[in-house]
Amino acid sequence: MAEKKRVLMICLGNICRSPIAEAVFIDQINKLDVNHLWEVDSAALIGYHTGKGPDHRAMSTLRKNGINNYSHKARPITEHDFTAFDWIFGMDTNNINELNDMKPSNCTAKIEFLGSYDPQGEVIIRDPYYDSDSAGFHKVYEQCVRSIKGFLEKHR
Repeated sequence: MAEKKRVLMICLGNICRSPIAEAVFIDQINKLDVNHLWEVDSAALIGYHTGKGPDHRAMSTLRKNGINNYSHKARPITEHDFTAFDWIFGMDTNNINELNDMKPSNCTAKIEFLGSYDPQGEVIIRDPYYDSDSAGFHKVYEQCVRSIKGFLEKHR
């Protein structure tokens, strides 16, 4: 059997965008019955929220969209991640710049915008953390669904 392809979702704190992206990726590979081919995780650029679960608005958004069994504890990205994963996806320009600045010389992962796979062309997935409601989280979810479907279509 082929070795699993590995994907790491990254955002600033690993409690909003990257956990939503991870949960959506898991949901999509389960729906396509290709979960035996893929492994996904998520991590943060900063360790501020290490050990915490996703933001309550992220979890509420996932549940509203039928993703009920997701759990995750925030963790910072490690040097090992740059060789352990095939793709590392950042959500915005700051994420990508930071990933490129911190990647070791032996990095084998492709560092890309998750939104580069969005068929609607919305490359940047904005951080909804400081929003006063859940609308930004719903938009993140929709962007992640489109982008991940696009990615999986391209990398079957």
